[in-house]
Amino acid sequence: MAEIRLVGTAHVSQKSVEEVRSAIEEFQPDIVGVELDQGRYVSLTQETDEEPPVTEILKGGNFGRLLVQWVLAYIQQRIGAETGVKPGAEMLAAIDEAKAHQTPVALIDRDIRITLARFWGKMGIWEKIKLLGALVYSLVSVEKQEIDVDELMNQDVVSAAMEEFRKFSPHGARALIDERDAYLAHQILMLGGRYERVLAVVGAGHLRGVQRYLDAPGTLPPLSTLTAESKGGLPWAKIIGAAVTGLFLLLIAAIALSGVGLDVLLAAFLYWIVITGALSAVFTLLAGGHPFSAAMAFAVSWMTSLNPLLAAGWFAAAVEAKMRKPTAGELRRILAAETFSEMRKIPLFRVVLVAALANIGCTLGVIAYFLFIFPVLGIDPAVVITDGFSNMLQILQSLF
Repeated sequence: MAEIRLVGTAHVSQKSVEEVRSAIEEFQPDIVGVELDQGRYVSLTQETDEEPPVTEILKGGNFGRLLVQWVLAYIQQRIGAETGVKPGAEMLAAIDEAKAHQTPVALIDRDIRITLARFWGKMGIWEKIKLLGALVYSLVSVEKQEIDVDELMNQDVVSAAMEEFRKFSPHGARALIDERDAYLAHQILMLGGRYERVLAVVGAGHLRGVQRYLDAPGTLPPLSTLTAESKGGLPWAKIIGAAVTGLFLLLIAAIALSGVGLDVLLAAFLYWIVITGALSAVFTLLAGGHPFSAAMAFAVSWMTSLNPLLAAGWFAAAVEAKMRKPTAGELRRILAAETFSEMRKIPLFRVVLVAALANIGCTLGVIAYFLFIFPVLGIDPAVVITDGFSNMLQILQSLF
């Protein structure tokens, strides 16, 4: 039976780098497994300009997920700058030390693209809103706080942080932590079937979860369930979009049939155009978008807010890309940016930020419309809705 040893690390800790080197020297493993996938391994070990074309990055349309990925990378970059240790240095140390001992290295983490897709796909809409809020807060606080990375290695602190994250985003934690614990354990056990002494270098947050699976392999979920495309839960964005469309059409029908007059009906529709469009345009400008992008967001928001399959941000991003002309190599610049201001100056980041904020503005416009439309029109909602639906019911009865 293979002898397996785990080393838990912090990804920006010099102490972790030293512990990894000592563990390899002392344990003399037959193979070293590192918590990396192929993509992150290449980015850490090779200086290459190869990256997906800009059109490939943008055509997916999942701008929220892209922003989350980039902001998380930025926060880790900032913590690394504070501690003087490049993110992933402990994995590089494991790789270099293994090579020095002529020991093979295995990449044991799940593809980051699968992890992020499942992470984003499994989270509910409220979890996503909270996550984006927490990331915005982190962008501000990470530059002001002193980071004690050694404290981050304290297993009690790590466990407490994991539990807090579970409360904050239970579905996200499942994809980001629990599934990867299982995936890492699968890979380590497979290495154990081929080698007698296996050393696995994993993040401190995975240490207990992986060990639990290694102690009880029978509890591991099938590997295929950890790599399949995430189906997520209910398509809440489409459900809410359809509900908004239905609610708006019912509201317009109620106003039209209540007898308040054509001018009120036209005003209700005009306010829909103005409120959704104005807020979408304002948020586009807040993102640093071009005035033409803001104009596009204003022009299409009234329509996209009524169609669950469209988003104002997509149209605004298309115009922004035309005006800013992002070029190859900008993804690497985004991931290497030292300040958020520096990130915002990169055209590709600006395009994605415009798309995300234009959509947020449009959504807030929809909420504002339903909250304030009756006071703005100066009509009694109870009277309009009661009379409108009463007349609607009479019409339906006469037809059937």
